[in-house]
Amino acid sequence: MVQHKTPGDIERTSMGIILEELAEQGLTPPPEHQAVVCRVVHATADFDYARNLVFTPDAVQKGIDALLAGAPVITDTNMAKAGVSRPCLQKLGGEALCFMADAEVAASAREKGTTRAVAAVDKAAAQYPGAVLAFGNAPTGLLRAAQWIEQGYRPALVIGAPVGFVNVVESKEHALEVCRKAGVPAILAMGRKGGSGVAAPSATPCSTLPAAPWTPPPGAGTESNKYTPERAVTGKPFRGVALFRKGIRAGAGADGGPGGRGRRPPP
Repeated sequence: MVQHKTPGDIERTSMGIILEELAEQGLTPPPEHQAVVCRVVHATADFDYARNLVFTPDAVQKGIDALLAGAPVITDTNMAKAGVSRPCLQKLGGEALCFMADAEVAASAREKGTTRAVAAVDKAAAQYPGAVLAFGNAPTGLLRAAQWIEQGYRPALVIGAPVGFVNVVESKEHALEVCRKAGVPAILAMGRKGGSGVAAPSATPCSTLPAAPWTPPPGAGTESNKYTPERAVTGKPFRGVALFRKGIRAGAGADGGPGGRGRRPPP
């Protein structure tokens, strides 16, 4: 007999079951990681993610700061983009983007003999410094992001969850090493598992902010507190959010150097 019919009731009951079973398996995540782990398990019904999700220090909080400031979420598939909660992002003045179907990205990939995922990351790095990058499909995109980070690019958060058998494990291990060294916040699903269904719930504000219904804090999504590429480049803090104060040099990018628009792609 069906006992739970409304979406909210089903979700609350599901989360309760997940937390109970995590505790039974000795896999209760730290409080700061609990929302993301539970959302990923909820999306996949796979408790292995409680073991293989790796977080750099303060990654979730720094992701929250970026989302509160209206930073865009850039995904490597339209499926992942569709899975990021648009209403949650709109409350904060943010948006979800995917460049895989972009005509310029396709042309660049053909011209350079590379994948669209690589060309899409090049566009993201050049035009959206300080964005949240979410990879649920393409290890080549994650590896390209790591190259950019080594050259000075500083996304607000990297979510690495490519799925498959070729370059997948290696891309995550390399990205984790690079992000740790550069101090870039990262959440990675280590091993072969992943997918858009893992990347999207890790990136959506509803995964990391308090459970609905919630009210954005004062100033969130307003012009004075809104993400812009220029603010991300200069490191000018958003009101109430200590964001982009580390790792981004003031004014970088104007001459093609690391940190802003016009940067040269990694070799």
